[in-house]
Amino acid sequence: MSKNFSQKDIANGFYPLRQIQSWLINTHFNKVNSTMMNITAFSEIDNSIDLEKLSKAINETVAAHDIFKTRFVVHPETGEICQRFDGEIFPVEVEKFSDAEFDRRKKNLLQPYKLIDSPLYRIFLFETPSGKFIYLDFYHAIIDGVSIAFIFSNEVEMRYKNKKILHEPSQYADYILEEMKISPEELSAGNKFFHEITASFDAKKHLPPADLHRKENWQENHFKYQIKNISADYFKKNNRTENIFFIAASMMAIAKSSGAKNFVMSWIHSGRINSQELRIMGLMMEQFPISFDFEKNITVKKFLDSLEEKIAEELKYRKSLGAVYREGLQDNFVTFMFQKNIRNQDSSDTFSGRKMKYSAAENILDIELNALDDGNYLIDLDYDASRYSKDAMKNFAETMDEIILQLQDEKIFIHEILNRN
Repeated sequence: MSKNFSQKDIANGFYPLRQIQSWLINTHFNKVNSTMMNITAFSEIDNSIDLEKLSKAINETVAAHDIFKTRFVVHPETGEICQRFDGEIFPVEVEKFSDAEFDRRKKNLLQPYKLIDSPLYRIFLFETPSGKFIYLDFYHAIIDGVSIAFIFSNEVEMRYKNKKILHEPSQYADYILEEMKISPEELSAGNKFFHEITASFDAKKHLPPADLHRKENWQENHFKYQIKNISADYFKKNNRTENIFFIAASMMAIAKSSGAKNFVMSWIHSGRINSQELRIMGLMMEQFPISFDFEKNITVKKFLDSLEEKIAEELKYRKSLGAVYREGLQDNFVTFMFQKNIRNQDSSDTFSGRKMKYSAAENILDIELNALDDGNYLIDLDYDASRYSKDAMKNFAETMDEIILQLQDEKIFIHEILNRN
């Protein structure tokens, strides 16, 4: 959080960027005309949905949350990029097209955002002779997946069904003001904590070995693999969280492939740890660095317990992640993210068939672990295809799946897993 903002700035409507916002925007400035920071969804809606009623529900939801009024602006005195929450909201209206006109319209839906003093989301409703459709597009530096898939979708559905919204929404500007109250001593302690974690990172040790050395720049590709060796039943019967278990599996898979004796990576947290934060529409997620020393030969139980303690400690210092973002300390880390279906199982889902697309920054390897509705799990590897072949990613996923199986026996020692052929 910037130290340059005064109460006068706040009174005049200028708010500092949160550090994760600054990080994402700075990353995007390298390719300002790209759509790398767009979070988009395009889907057909059930024909029974009344689009006029849906547009009203969407407009009421948008009006209730200040994040949709966000505009990034240049501070007139300091020249620093900051944000205001007083931008104009443009009502969502139903647009009607012929099928041919709609085909042409779809080709121009995904566009980069003009970052300064412009709206940072787009919502369109379309009706054609062939069906009804919704298009959602949000700039990632104002919002995250939990906001869209849970808060926004649920609230729109509640309004569509004329149900009462039980809680007043928590506003993003108020959350920023709370963060500005953190003491310098607390920030300093957290900075030291995270610097100690990131200091040991070595790209030669802490990334899977590259099997390609193409001259071209970063190229995004995906490899998806359904895990064979575990289901949700395991977590129902054991006192382990999915997130920590799969972070452990990711760590060990990379350590095994690289031969590292210590390991550093990063993991994504929703940034929401209480009921009030669960009602905030905005960018709340945080990316934490985490390390582990595999020199000590401990049991799987001790490994998982230690990892759980590390993550609990990291969450205490989450307000100090600004130093990590500011200095780009984890820009080259492997990043792990666990996702699951966070919609209510009995929900009719106003946005039926919704498919979200999260545009990626230029990361070397992201490990996305998805919990499927049937109780199984899918690994989605988002990787740099100039460094890794699809076969290399297939081998990595299979290695991780085998480690997942072995981690279920908490009595064995981690060196047995790492050294097993």
